[in-house]
Amino acid sequence: MTILNNNQNSAPNTTEQLVIKERLRQAKLSFNIALSLIIISAIISVIGVGILLSGKTSEGTATTAGGLASKIVSIGLLKMTKDTNERLDKIATEFKDED
Repeated sequence: MTILNNNQNSAPNTTEQLVIKERLRQAKLSFNIALSLIIISAIISVIGVGILLSGKTSEGTATTAGGLASKIVSIGLLKMTKDTNERLDKIATEFKDED
């Protein structure tokens, strides 16, 4: 594996280095999106508990809202992670085939 050089005066990036940089960028983006979705899910759950404790909604409604938020987050994260990994693995395989 090639070590990335952050020096801007270095030789032009190879295709492999560009792919590695793109993989890192996508990994950071995926992490940030996942973290955001987890925070949103936690906020929805806390709001649901607060509304439930104040007596403004039924237990079933609060449970359903919390479960739905968690399910949306988990399905979204799994799909996003799977799609990203498949695309990046395909690119990596194409470069291995070229060598």
